[in-house]
Amino acid sequence: MNNPSLRETARSMVAPGKGILAMDESTPTCGKRLEAVGVENTEENRIAYRSLLLGTPGLGDYISGAILYDETLRQQSTEGASFPDLMKQQGIMPGIKVDTGAKELALHAGEKVTEGLDGLRERLQEYKTFGARFCKWRAVITIGEFKPSIACLQANAHALARYAALCQEAGLVPIVEPEVLINGAHTIETCFDVTVETQRRVFDQLYRQDVDFAGMVLKPSMVISGTDCPQRANVDEVAAQTLRCLEQTVPAAVPGIAFLSGGQGDEEATRHLNAMNLMARERSLPWRLTFSYARALQNPALKLWKGEPANVDKARQALLARARLNALASSGEYNEELEQQVAA
Repeated sequence: MNNPSLRETARSMVAPGKGILAMDESTPTCGKRLEAVGVENTEENRIAYRSLLLGTPGLGDYISGAILYDETLRQQSTEGASFPDLMKQQGIMPGIKVDTGAKELALHAGEKVTEGLDGLRERLQEYKTFGARFCKWRAVITIGEFKPSIACLQANAHALARYAALCQEAGLVPIVEPEVLINGAHTIETCFDVTVETQRRVFDQLYRQDVDFAGMVLKPSMVISGTDCPQRANVDEVAAQTLRCLEQTVPAAVPGIAFLSGGQGDEEATRHLNAMNLMARERSLPWRLTFSYARALQNPALKLWKGEPANVDKARQALLARARLNALASSGEYNEELEQQVAA
């Protein structure tokens, strides 16, 4: 298919100097993050926290879109506007997570397949009435002994492609997220091999489902050493291996790549993104390289807020600073001095 509106939206999502805020945590996951800073997991507190994020003045200068959870799309913020309306006031496009989570893959212990295709066509139509412009579906790939299996890779690639086709049929841009988990003792070389195989299978399935590559955004994990690897690769190695992987797997028609942080530290994720964009200047790469971070954007704000209304302004300043640093990194203009200024 060839839908000019989809293509325009996809390009806007990865516009220069902007990235995507991932705030689509499920109610239990959001609860864990709130409880980590001493805040009870109630609907009122979830609304207050998400209002803090989306009500940050100037956030739209650095954030093109935000991925919401089903609950959030339907709620009103503390300012009285619906969350999609609040986002529009900021110039931020509303997006929505549409998968129903990763479940155990039958006959493959320790591996998962993402579910949520049943009834998706109807849900997409409803989400459009709330103002959603794009969607997200996350697949998880585990590296370990005899993992990932071909069955796991194929099942997740097929589900991602069917989801993406349904999104484009509904006039919504799909964010395709095949996350290779950072957990484990694997080397960066192993991560490279698994990520290449994963992304090749995903794009093969997208092609077979007639998905328009120019009307989607890829949200991959970076090629990085496992968290328990004895000798972890440095920033430049991560950037170089990630770009090499993209060059071998991603069609030129894809307008942009919005990386997930995948458990990296706040500064670590920013440095990796910046290094990739610096290296990209030396090459004729066809895609925009930007970010779609959750914790790596939200962490400083959440830690400052702690559920206290008096801390909202400080928390918003921290979110805005983190968004600005990542926006600079998406153009290769970040540096350690700027990081130190924020810390001060």
